[in-house]
Amino acid sequence: MSRHRNVRGYNYDEDFDDDDVYGQSVEDDYCCISPATANQFIYSRQERQAPKEEPLEEEEVEDEDVPMSPTISHNLDPLDQAKLFSCLDHMRTVLGDAVPDSVLTQAAMRCGFDPQKALDAVLSEDTKKVPVNRSEETTSITRVSQEKAPLPQRAKQEAVAEKAKSRDAPHNKLDSEVVPKVARMTVSGKKQTMGFEVPSTGENGVVTASPRRGGSPEDATASSETTTKRPETPSKGSNGDEPSTVPTPGRSSGKARQSINIKAELEKRQGGKPLLNLVVIGHVDAGKSTLMGHLLYLLGNVNKRTMHKYEQESKKAGKASFAYAWVLDETGEERDRGVTMDVGMTKFETNSKVVTLMDAPGHKDFIPNMITGAAQADVAVLVVDASRGEFEAGFEAGGQTREHALLVRSLGVTQLAVAVNKMDQVNWQQERFQDVTSKLGHFLKQAGFKDSDVFYIPTSGLSGENLTTRSSVSELTSWFSGPSLLEQIDAFKAPQRSVDKPFRLCVSDVFKDQGSGFCVTGKIEAGYIQTGDRILAMPPNETCTVKGITLHDEALDWAAAGDHVSLTVTGMDIIKINVGCVFCDPKEPIKVCTRFRARVLLFNIEVPITQGFPVLLHYQTVSEPATIRKLVSVLHKSSGEVLKKKPKCLSKGMNAIVEVQTQRPVSLELYKDYKELGRFMLRYVGSTIAAGVVTEIKE
Repeated sequence: MSRHRNVRGYNYDEDFDDDDVYGQSVEDDYCCISPATANQFIYSRQERQAPKEEPLEEEEVEDEDVPMSPTISHNLDPLDQAKLFSCLDHMRTVLGDAVPDSVLTQAAMRCGFDPQKALDAVLSEDTKKVPVNRSEETTSITRVSQEKAPLPQRAKQEAVAEKAKSRDAPHNKLDSEVVPKVARMTVSGKKQTMGFEVPSTGENGVVTASPRRGGSPEDATASSETTTKRPETPSKGSNGDEPSTVPTPGRSSGKARQSINIKAELEKRQGGKPLLNLVVIGHVDAGKSTLMGHLLYLLGNVNKRTMHKYEQESKKAGKASFAYAWVLDETGEERDRGVTMDVGMTKFETNSKVVTLMDAPGHKDFIPNMITGAAQADVAVLVVDASRGEFEAGFEAGGQTREHALLVRSLGVTQLAVAVNKMDQVNWQQERFQDVTSKLGHFLKQAGFKDSDVFYIPTSGLSGENLTTRSSVSELTSWFSGPSLLEQIDAFKAPQRSVDKPFRLCVSDVFKDQGSGFCVTGKIEAGYIQTGDRILAMPPNETCTVKGITLHDEALDWAAAGDHVSLTVTGMDIIKINVGCVFCDPKEPIKVCTRFRARVLLFNIEVPITQGFPVLLHYQTVSEPATIRKLVSVLHKSSGEVLKKKPKCLSKGMNAIVEVQTQRPVSLELYKDYKELGRFMLRYVGSTIAAGVVTEIKE
C-alpha cells in the first residue's frame, strides 16, 4: 500500500506557502499576459468588499486636459444621463480618443443626444480649427482616460443608465453587462485597450475602435456605416500580414484604368530599366545552379553570412562543391540529391536591365518543369560542361543539351548565350573551347538560332572566373578578349511586350495565404492589371477580384506584360483553380476547347505518328494528356505549301498540320493573335517528339 499517500497527516501548507494570492499559481512567471490584463479576469474577494481600492494602478500624470466623467460636471436626470452615455459611446466608436470628452459632451447636449448630428458638429468644428500640436501628449508615456472615475460612483451611474435604457430600448444592452472592466490608457496620443476591445489604427492616426463583444447592435451598425462613409481613414483589416498592403481602389478602378498610362509607367519603373526573363538550361551536372548561384553571390544578392552557412552545411553533407548551387536549390530533397528538380526563381539587376532568373532542372525526369520555365523566358543561357567526356555525354543521343536547345527555340527564345563551364578543369585550353563551340554551333543553326544571336563565353562556376568581371587568368586572356557572362546578359535585347492586348496570365502556382482569399503566381503574358480589377479564370469560368499584386516581394498597384507576379484574389473557391488555368479580361475571354488544329514540326522520333497516337501536351504551365485525332496534311518546311493531303503517318523531320484532341478543356489562343499563348510541345514516353503552333480552334 506504499503508493497510497498518508492524506490525513499531510501538511499542505508546506507545498503552497508561496501562494500568497488566491488563484495565482507559483509557475505564473512566464509573462504570457500582463498583470493589468490578468487583473480583469482574476476573482478577488477583497475587491468585492472594498471597492474603493482600484485594481489597476497606472502611473498617473497630472494633466488638466483630461476631464472627469460627464455626470460630475452636469446635473442630469437618469434618463438624460443614459441618453448621453449612449450618444458618447456612439461617438467614441467612431472618433476614439482623438477628441476630448468635454467637447463630445457639449456637442451631444447641444444636439439633443443625437449621435449623428453630434458627430457632424464635432467633425465640422475640427476642420475649422488649426491642427492641435500633439507634442504635449507624446511627452506623457501613459495617460489615464475618462473611465478612471471612482468605482462606486461608476457602478451607480451604470446601474441608473441601465434602468433608463431598459425602459427606453430593451434590445440595447450596456457593455458593462457582458464585458469586464477595461482599463484604457493613451500612449502618445493613441488609445490602447486591454480586454476585448481591439482598436484598428487608420493611416492618419485616427483610432477607430471596433465595437465590443456584447455591445449594442446599434453601435456596430453605426461604426460600419461611418467607416464606409469616411474613406479617408481606412482601417487595416485582419489580413494585415498579407503581401497585398496596397489599398484597393474598389469601384473607382474603372476610372483608374483609363487614367493610367501603362507605357509611361513602365518606363518610370526600375529607373527606365527594361525587364528581361532569363532561363538557364543545359545537361544535368553541367553546373547551372553553381554558375548562377556564384553570379548572384558576386552581385551581392546573397550576403556573406548566408554563403558561409551554405559552405558549412554542404561540407557536413559531404558536398562542399555544391555550396553555390544551394543558393538556388532551396528544398531539402534537391540538396540531398544534388539535382535541381523545380524551377528556382530570383531577381538581379545589371547596368541596364532588371533580370528575372529562372534556374531550370537539367535531369530528363524533370523536363516538364523545365518546359514551364522555358515557356516564360525571353532569353536563355545554355550551360555546357567543357571537361573531357562530359560535353559529349550531354550532347550525344540521350543527353539533354540538344533537347533543351530545341525546346527553348520552339518556345520562342531567339537569343542564346552559351556558357562553356568548368573551363578551369581543362586549363582554359583554346582548342577545347573551339571544339565545343563548333559542334554546338552546327546543331544550334539547325535548331533555328541565327549565328548573330548566339554568343559563347568561357566560364568557371566554382572559381567565379569571367562571371561578373572579365577574367584576369593569363591562360584565358591570351586568346579570349570577349565580354563576361554578366556583360553578355546585359547586352541582350529586351523583347516587345504585348501591353495593349487584353489581359492574360498563366497560373504556375496556387497557394493559400494568411487572411481571406488565396494567391496565384504566374507570368503576365499580355495586357496589364490593377488592384481592384475583376478577372475571369478559364476553364473554370469563374470571376474574382484582385486584392493585391506582388512583384519580387514588393506590393504594387499595377503590373504589366512580362512581370512574374503573385496575385491575391478573392470571391472564388481555391478548389476551382489549378496550375495551368489562365486569368483573362472578362470582356475578352480566352478561348477554351478540347479540339484544335496546329502546325507541328517533328523532331527525331523513332516511332512514326499515326492517327490516334497518344501524346502529352505541354502548353505554358499545363501538362495535359491528348491524342492526335487527324493527320490533315504534310507541308513544305520553308514555303509552307501542302505536299500531301491526309497522310497515313508522319516521320521525323516532317512539317504537318494535325488535329489534336485533349481529354479535358484547355485555354488556348491562336498563334497569330498571341505568339506566347499559341505555342505548345508534344512529348511521348519521356522524350519531346514535336513542337507546334495553334492555327485553328475547333471546339
